Amino acid sequence: MKAIRVHEFGDPDQLRLETTPDPVVSEGQVGVKVFAAGINPVDTYIRSGTYAVKPELPYTPGFDGAGEVVELGKGVEGLELGERVYFGGTLTGAYAERAVCDPARVYRLPDGSSFSEGACVAVPYGTAHRALVDRARVQPGERVLIHGATGGVGTAAVQIARGLGCDVFATGGSEAGRALVSSCGAHEVFDHHSSDYLDEIISRTGGQGVDVILEMLADVNLGNDLTALAPGGRVVIIGSRGTVELNPRDAMVRNAAILGMVLLSATAEQLSTTHRAIFAGLDNRSLRPIVGQELGLVAAPEAHRKVMEPGASGNIVLLTAEE
Repeated sequence: MKAIRVHEFGDPDQLRLETTPDPVVSEGQVGVKVFAAGINPVDTYIRSGTYAVKPELPYTPGFDGAGEVVELGKGVEGLELGERVYFGGTLTGAYAERAVCDPARVYRLPDGSSFSEGACVAVPYGTAHRALVDRARVQPGERVLIHGATGGVGTAAVQIARGLGCDVFATGGSEAGRALVSSCGAHEVFDHHSSDYLDEIISRTGGQGVDVILEMLADVNLGNDLTALAPGGRVVIIGSRGTVELNPRDAMVRNAAILGMVLLSATAEQLSTTHRAIFAGLDNRSLRPIVGQELGLVAAPEAHRKVMEPGASGNIVLLTAEE
């Protein structure tokens, strides 16, 4: 099969397309023919060698993908050969024509969803759902700000928050990105390059501030986020690329909470609950993964560069095999 392999940690050029043997499916495992693999920022951190957990070299990158079940190991129940699925985490890597997965990380893909859409689900929608529901515990009618909403997690969060009955505020750095976020259901969209956009957001809430902020770039925004919170407000940190200085009093006077989250820390039971909710949204099309770009497997280095560029618009997908 064709697969992307990394032999040394480093820049995107370490992603090399190679021919490798098909992975072996053992007892209690599932073999999936992968038609599409999703690109997530965490993939780039691992490839660069800066992530806390480093795989043994060489390895095939990628957590997210979608395809068809082609092999069931002994003892696997609840899945059928030929079934359309998406997965979040593999034992052998998603940037490949075939992958071996733990069945607990494989989920049914509704007939109305394409494989490219399915490849954009597990990390983006899983992250957004857990941030909103499990960490922030949002309630209908609360004001939610998705800060940097044009990427995969951001567009997912807008759709989920809107479905939960929240008043959804969002920011984007380009006109096209803001139009995309608006089409996903945000009630109000702001340009985070504007010097007074937070003041404008607070003004739109009648001076009260927002109840929840999902923060994709905490090292830049967290200090200012605290000033935009309503009393009892919560910030959920989804992404950060460095350290940040803030004034603790901004949190103290608002009785605010700063909450961190990492999707990889979720238990199997938590993930099962999360993906039952996501499946329902995919099935009724209230959740619509945004595929921004589709690239061939050989373009993995380009995809890793693009996913880290400012002004992301939707998800980037690698097409890994022909349907």
